[in-house]
Amino acid sequence: MPISAKNAPRVGLFVTCLVDSMRPSIGFAAIALLEAAGCVVEIPRAQTCCGQPALNSGDTAGATEVAKHTIALLEGYDHVVIPSGSCAGTIRVHYPELFPAGSPWHARAVALAARTFELLSYLADIQRFQPQGVALQARATYHDSCSGLRELGIKAQPRKLLAKVEGLAITEMDGAETCCGFGGTFCVKYPAISNAITEEKTANIKASGAELLLGGDLGCLMNMAGKLHREGSPVRAFHAAEVLAGMADGPAIGEVA
Repeated sequence: MPISAKNAPRVGLFVTCLVDSMRPSIGFAAIALLEAAGCVVEIPRAQTCCGQPALNSGDTAGATEVAKHTIALLEGYDHVVIPSGSCAGTIRVHYPELFPAGSPWHARAVALAARTFELLSYLADIQRFQPQGVALQARATYHDSCSGLRELGIKAQPRKLLAKVEGLAITEMDGAETCCGFGGTFCVKYPAISNAITEEKTANIKASGAELLLGGDLGCLMNMAGKLHREGSPVRAFHAAEVLAGMADGPAIGEVA
């Protein structure tokens, strides 16, 4: 049953740096899906990076300052939704770790963490959303990103949603839960290791026979799509939100319009 406007949750969409700069269509797909699920969606204009790169690089002080800005910015929303498991994991899992237990900032971080969700899990678990009238004749395989899977328990939710897309067949690849080799700053610090991991991943993608590679984290998808392109593979990559919103009819990730 549709949620009435009076009872609709007020959702702050945290777009993420990569989506904003590299693939805005994912943000537009997220808005369309959240509104279809009965949410009132707002995009806080003062949002910045979640602080994950600083946190991963050992700059705890810098990450803490970013966290304070983000916490203050997002406190007024019923829910905060993010089309990225890694950014959602940073806020849900790691923000509370940045502040001493019992401090005011720790309490604020814990409160925000409890209201923050990755997009696909929010649609499936919180809103009980089911896409309707969406069709895509294709064979796809799905990559489980490390942060989404291990920090947030996202596994069944995207597959449950994608199963409602008419004509879309999901073929599981070997190693669907294995890292793609991106790892944020890991691929910059250890490019040779990252490349070797990605080679194994793209081999599994191609062996699945899929035409499309789907996932919930743009960083992972950009990494794998770039490698597939360099290998001459015809497999095209999309964020799952783009498919669910009926927006997978344009250029894939890494393709030029």
